[in-house]
Amino acid sequence: MIGVVCEMFNIHPQTLRLYEREGFLHPKRVGGARLYSQEDLERIRTILSLTKDLGVNRAGVDIILRMKHRMETLNREMDEMMDYLERDIRNKFQKRMRQLFEEE
Repeated sequence: MIGVVCEMFNIHPQTLRLYEREGFLHPKRVGGARLYSQEDLERIRTILSLTKDLGVNRAGVDIILRMKHRMETLNREMDEMMDYLERDIRNKFQKRMRQLFEEE
């Protein structure tokens, strides 16, 4: 909940509300209370690091978060492609080995 998260990160509730308005966070709502997931907490940690430690403004944070999301998506797609290629190569190899043994 917002109070617990604010205490965790030593920030004001308005800060989290601002991040939500800016579209940086999308906490779930249960009856009007905001519930933050582990992913939300990591995102808050990233935002605070960018703004407090590195001095990045909100527009910069938005760009960085979008780039980070795109990189994660591309990495996931690349992993899926590598899995597919590995399965395909393994299947072709096994098929070729069966053919070779059948020829003997």
